[in-house]
Amino acid sequence: MLRLVRRLLLIVPLTVLMAAPQSLPSGSASAAAAEAAHHIKRVLFISVDGMHALDVANYVKDHPGSPLAKLSAHGVTYTQAWTSKPSDSFPGTLAEFTGGTPISTGVWYCLSYDRKLSPPHSKCATLGTAVMYDQSMDYNPHVLDAGGGLDPAKLPLDPARGCAPEYPHQYLRVNTIFEVLKAHGLRTAWTDKHPVYDILNGPSGHGVDDLFNPEIAADPGGGKTYQSSVALTEKYDDIKVRATLNQIAGLDHTGKHKVGVPAIFGMNFQVVNTGQKKSPGGYKDSAATPSAALAEAFHFVDVSLGKMVDALAARHLLNSTLIIVTAKHGNAPIDPLQYRRVSPSPSAILLKAHNYGFARDLGIAVLWLKHQDQTKEILARFDDPETRAALMISKIYSGASLLLFANDPATDSRVPDIVIEPRMGVDYSGIEANIAEHGGFNVEDRNVALVLSDYGDPRIAGHVIKTSVDATQLAPTIAVALGVDPLELQAVRKEKTVALPEF
Repeated sequence: MLRLVRRLLLIVPLTVLMAAPQSLPSGSASAAAAEAAHHIKRVLFISVDGMHALDVANYVKDHPGSPLAKLSAHGVTYTQAWTSKPSDSFPGTLAEFTGGTPISTGVWYCLSYDRKLSPPHSKCATLGTAVMYDQSMDYNPHVLDAGGGLDPAKLPLDPARGCAPEYPHQYLRVNTIFEVLKAHGLRTAWTDKHPVYDILNGPSGHGVDDLFNPEIAADPGGGKTYQSSVALTEKYDDIKVRATLNQIAGLDHTGKHKVGVPAIFGMNFQVVNTGQKKSPGGYKDSAATPSAALAEAFHFVDVSLGKMVDALAARHLLNSTLIIVTAKHGNAPIDPLQYRRVSPSPSAILLKAHNYGFARDLGIAVLWLKHQDQTKEILARFDDPETRAALMISKIYSGASLLLFANDPATDSRVPDIVIEPRMGVDYSGIEANIAEHGGFNVEDRNVALVLSDYGDPRIAGHVIKTSVDATQLAPTIAVALGVDPLELQAVRKEKTVALPEF
């Protein structure tokens, strides 16, 4: 009986149960959800790093004839959509594609720490290592193909598996929507920014049929990276746009092999993230008025969305495709007057305390201690009034306050011992070129774009839902839309994640 109730909660739209009356014409939600199972044949998933819900509202208002505005007009816009906590690329992506938080995925950041793994080249002689799933794991991070992908000699080692290298997909503790759909005979594809997005293959290692991860840290010439400017990031993102257009045409990402249109596919845009973080970009004011560079980034994404919609329409696929536009994370602050770069960072203070395990300094500081029995002593250092003022600390999570949203670091080898949340706008990263950052818990890091467009169902056209929804709800929503039981997702079962209202 309990399993039946859970199935009903996952499949029946929440709007039937709790949405405000003004967001739903009578009877439309349940009817639309039922119809979805019949006409949606594929999901095109677009992630735009950094794009806030406010950015969508502003762009649609200022560009009413734009592709993004048309997508919103043909579907549902969720104005209170929240990405993962913490708001970083790995946990944000995994929330979307597993239905779970770090509670079930075991992944806090792309750069994190595991007390049960061993450092590379250590022959597992010691336990506890930083897990660095970024471009540093490539054979050659300076070229688009990463010199052949991930270098196993650089990966952490797992003593429980004979000291074998721990690939990203092995690090993930739960399955992905790609694995679930592939098990039903459906084709899967995805395009992202580093080879470490192998993590989306899931524990099986084979979840994504066509996984294309060109290295964004590559040098396009002149000793820079594709992240150095909006213009360079546009060139990089356009490589991925062409790959997605190839897939819409029924080809693989290279355009060389006819394989059929995937049931789930899409890509991650980086250009808005660059436009928000790199000067002379960013916003002009607290109302999120974009600078010229950031406005160009939004325009590039919008034009690219238009190309994809036109390609679907040309192949008569538009009415049977659910299009999702969202973001792994936002960037903060929006108001340029709030930005503060703090140095020394919390990790520098931790290093002086001789208790250094590993730290991730971004929009928050996440600290793994070498000696966990000294947690109270380290907390006292950060709770000193002068230190709190210097670091602009708003809140410190450890012990009971940490356990409200995380597993116990005493029993989970990946959970940090201390999380330090600063005031809005504080950047602990130490990157001098930055004018914004993410990774934190604040509203501007976490309140992201979310538009689900279904040209094939006019009954949901133009709906706006202002009740709170979560990125984890996307994975079960995709499952329901494609006629698959969302309870096949392990994180969905563990965290009781439900599908989005209207879907």
